[in-house]
Amino acid sequence: MTEQKAQQGAGEYREHHIRLAIPNKGRIAHPIADLIEKSGLHMLEGDERRLIARTHDPHVEILFARPIDIPEYVANGAADLGITGLDMVVERGSVVEDLLDLKIGKATVVLAVPEDSRVEVPEDLNGARVATEFPGITRTFFDCHGVLVTIFPVGGACEVTPHLGIADAIVDLTSSGTTLRTNRLRVVAELLKTSTHLIANSDAMAAKREKIDEIVLALESVVRARGQCYLMMNAHRSALEDVKRVLPGLSGPTVMDVASDGNLVAVHAVVSEERVYQLINQLKRAGAKDILVMPIERMVR
Repeated sequence: MTEQKAQQGAGEYREHHIRLAIPNKGRIAHPIADLIEKSGLHMLEGDERRLIARTHDPHVEILFARPIDIPEYVANGAADLGITGLDMVVERGSVVEDLLDLKIGKATVVLAVPEDSRVEVPEDLNGARVATEFPGITRTFFDCHGVLVTIFPVGGACEVTPHLGIADAIVDLTSSGTTLRTNRLRVVAELLKTSTHLIANSDAMAAKREKIDEIVLALESVVRARGQCYLMMNAHRSALEDVKRVLPGLSGPTVMDVASDGNLVAVHAVVSEERVYQLINQLKRAGAKDILVMPIERMVR
């Protein structure tokens, strides 16, 4: 009977156990690790040299991997969930389920040429050499335009290749465009808008849906709270309508009686951090007092 219970317990563990793959390095590695921590999945071992780290949830472990490998790890079931750039998923052509845009690392995959190039449209590059870290995306793009190019895969510093005579154009990732301008390059076309996404293995979604939904909700609550803050204040009833007009909040402010003073009400609202600077003065002029501004780590609707 003991052995039977042990086997049953092991089966239940496998049913609910989740392996989440996240980048071990790169521009989105730190923001993702921070997101994981804020979601409540605190890692017990934070050494990035480890391949796998346990979390406070005994049924969730973290797999550290290269961002480009994560889509295939998820597709073939080595990981149930993965967090990586949408560009990595498209580049690999991996068959996964896209669960959530984490709105980290927003960027665009672009086709760019030297500023003095005569190229104006992709068709002008027929027969040209294109350097890129995204050979799959690049090939698909030029095939769709019916343009024949020679693709040179590179591992980095793609923007210098035209000036070294290696390529006539590049397909690269850009967020602000500063690197392109610094290297005297201009954009000819945008291939893909990308950001960091949570992806899932299809079989895992079917077998472990409840646990995966729990993780999605935890991560989504952090994403939703990003850029928001919580305002609390008191106001006389006579000033309440003026305060409410200044402070709409996500679903309108919450108004509560103040027990110690029948003429006062407490007003609470979630607002964008970008608005707080101006709101404070507007609220004071409207009659609010005792104003508190508090950060929000998680927000569940």
